[in-house]
Amino acid sequence: MANPADYGVTEVKYNSIGKYIEWVKVGKFSGSSFGIRENWLRTKVISELESGKTFITVVKHGDKLKKGKEVHIVNVNGKKYIRTDNDNTASDNLENLPEF
Repeated sequence: MANPADYGVTEVKYNSIGKYIEWVKVGKFSGSSFGIRENWLRTKVISELESGKTFITVVKHGDKLKKGKEVHIVNVNGKKYIRTDNDNTASDNLENLPEF
């Protein structure tokens, strides 16, 4: 997979009510490789997005990784959410990434 973004998100961990993502597994793209995954708080993802870094979801397809959708911030009633769509729903949504 060529370098489609700065970072890729492979898994998520929701809070106890399942509405907000607390943690994500993130790997850095470097050339044609995808780095070791680290656990990041969603606030770090938001901060990195605001500083100009780009994120995509990365989905497992068989034994290969495939590029998913772009991740961006959606502001709903003054609260920031990370989403792969432009829906103004007050929740996070990163496709159907598996939970860890």
